Amino acid sequence: MTGGVAAGTTGPTSTPGAIDWGLGEYEWSASALVPAAKALVESAHLVPGEHVLDLGCGTGTVALLAARAGAVTLAVDPAARLLEVARIQAEHERLDIEFLPGDAASLPLPDGAVDAVLSNFGVIFCPDPVVAAKEMVRVLAPEGRIVITAWLPGGAIGQMNHAAGEMVRAALGAPAPPPPFAWHDTKALATLFATHDLTVTAEPHELAFTAPSPEAYLEGASTHPMAVMGIGVLERFGQGEQARARMLAILKDGNESPDAFLNTGRFVVVTAVRS
Repeated sequence: MTGGVAAGTTGPTSTPGAIDWGLGEYEWSASALVPAAKALVESAHLVPGEHVLDLGCGTGTVALLAARAGAVTLAVDPAARLLEVARIQAEHERLDIEFLPGDAASLPLPDGAVDAVLSNFGVIFCPDPVVAAKEMVRVLAPEGRIVITAWLPGGAIGQMNHAAGEMVRAALGAPAPPPPFAWHDTKALATLFATHDLTVTAEPHELAFTAPSPEAYLEGASTHPMAVMGIGVLERFGQGEQARARMLAILKDGNESPDAFLNTGRFVVVTAVRS
């Protein structure tokens, strides 16, 4: 993602340092991403009894969907608070899901443990895609598949996030980061997974981000963990209000609704299977 202030962020974090996913209220963003999670699980074609990993589970949307479909489900995330939110929901629905702390660079699972690795805009945050791919393949059964979602570049929300990242870097005097790995690009993914003998396909999808107004959307998006970090930096430099005004202007300019807020986010569901 190229900046982190919304559910529709589209690249690795642009703010220096690791992301604390327990900050803010990721629940707001997670609710906006439910349609993408459903598209992901549908594309995975889960079979009851299969072992499934939800990587970067957040509040557990994909894990819950998989468990409801009869899968033996594990969920991994680095944020203890989000794991607890997901665990409480699973208990409420009486779903047997195992929640484990961890991240894509070092999965707390043995080799060949799962039939499917699913990740809804999760693994795309791993700073080392080569390591992430190796770990996902390691825990995958011989006939298993990897199914992830990744944002396509563009759109008002992507522009807003990019602008936020630029403002944070400027405030800190930090250099621009190297281009993020193109998790949405089948050529880049084919190269990434080629050494593991996996074939990659991608299916395009759309997701509508809505709110009563651009102002309401910005308020909700500002609870995203990356936004909380970025806005905190800008406010320390006295640039918080200036940043909000710039981001709001981008949202208004890209608004697709005459009487509310609507922006269409475009993403792909990527599937990698043994060649």
